[in-house]
Order: sequence, then structure tokens, then C-alpha cells
Amino acid sequence: MGMKTYLIDDDDLGIYLTEQLLRAEGFSNAICTFQSAREALETLVKEKENAAVPEVVFLDLNMPMMNGWQFLDALAPYEQELLGRCHIYILTSSLALSDLEKSREYDLVAGLIHKPIDSEEIRAIHSQLQDEH
Repeated sequence: MGMKTYLIDDDDLGIYLTEQLLRAEGFSNAICTFQSAREALETLVKEKENAAVPEVVFLDLNMPMMNGWQFLDALAPYEQELLGRCHIYILTSSLALSDLEKSREYDLVAGLIHKPIDSEEIRAIHSQLQDEH
């Protein structure tokens, strides 16, 4: 079945390529894609009530309206419920060290990945999550 996965990115092509890769690697066939972080947030909060949160979230940082950091800040009230159940990986095209440092302030963030994500990274995330179960 694979892991329930959210893909949050305002880039059509980026979503398409990442989704194809996740399916090809057998990582997940339960992928919800969002071009809006706000929409993803609303869906996640609703699904949290049914204990159906995504195990993995790939989150782009640079998006209009609500960016990746704002999404993480908005999740703060639910952090305790989500910890250990929902792992967020930040996708970024920036190589800024400040992003890496800032990402460590969020307990829900499991890692920072430079775009475009590749098969090796997907396999690494997969085995990291398998080890937890």
C-alpha cells in the first residue's frame, strides 16, 4: 500500500515529477497533492480528527499566500498529536544554511531535501520510516 503522503508545492511540474518518482519507487500510492499550503493544512486538520493523518508530508518552502514556514507555524497547536505519526520533509531549491537551521526548530520536520528529489533520497526516507515502525 505504501505510506499516505501529502505533496505540497505550487509548481505543477515539480508535483508531477515527485509524484511519478514516489509511485515508481513504490513509496506511496496514496498521494494527495496540494498547490496551496492553506488547503493542505485544512485537510490535514480535518483528517487528524479521523486519525487519518499523512505519514509523510513533502513541503515546499516558497509558495504564495502561505509559505512552508507559515504552514509549520500553523501546525504548532497540533504538534503533540502529530509527533511520531506525521513526518515532514521540507523541499527547497535554496542552499541557505539558515533554512536548515530554522528547520531544526520544528520537531515535526524530519529533514530538508534539495529539489529535485531523487530516487536515492526517497529510498533513504523510506528506510528511515520503516526503522521507526
